[in-house]
Amino acid sequence: MSDLLTEQELTQISQRISEIEARTDAEVVTVLAEQADDYYYIPTLWAALAGVVTPSVLILLPFWFELIDVLTVQFSVFVILAVALRYRPLLRRLIPRGVRQWRASNLARRQFLENNLHHTGQELGVLIFVSELERYVEILVDRGVARALPNEVWETIVNQLVAEVTQGNVYAGFDGCLTSVGDVLAEQFPITSEKNELPNHLVLL
Repeated sequence: MSDLLTEQELTQISQRISEIEARTDAEVVTVLAEQADDYYYIPTLWAALAGVVTPSVLILLPFWFELIDVLTVQFSVFVILAVALRYRPLLRRLIPRGVRQWRASNLARRQFLENNLHHTGQELGVLIFVSELERYVEILVDRGVARALPNEVWETIVNQLVAEVTQGNVYAGFDGCLTSVGDVLAEQFPITSEKNELPNHLVLL
């Protein structure tokens, strides 16, 4: 179970997807990732930089340090920072925006393929992707949906979901997003036959 959603909320999201697909020929898959990458190299780089600077700082202090003392402090600084900077609120601030966007975007596209959204019968696959650490939201659609609906249709929906995720309201964000997406799909692609090609549960990463 996700730390971001309760079991009841996961069940409700699954039910909402089933309700949407009862009104449209489109297939909807939702994916929630806690983070798109572990980013361990970023805290390690910052910790290594601090370790390199440590001897210079010690020289400025009005104390005499033996070489073994300097090495001990240097190693301790590296280890402490390498661990402490993995704390999610700190890690989020250290990751360059471009890196966050790139990692999350790549993961969204992999999930689109791995969940077979490009293999639906009428090319009406829709992925709602959220990566919480990066505050990243994207709606990816297959060719059938893209031909009928421009990207601008999804922009407002995405912005609203981003706002909720940023405030920590992950379930409320998904709920509102599914309502809006369901209305758009039901209007453009009303159901013509009963089917369920893809799973309706929220995919957790």
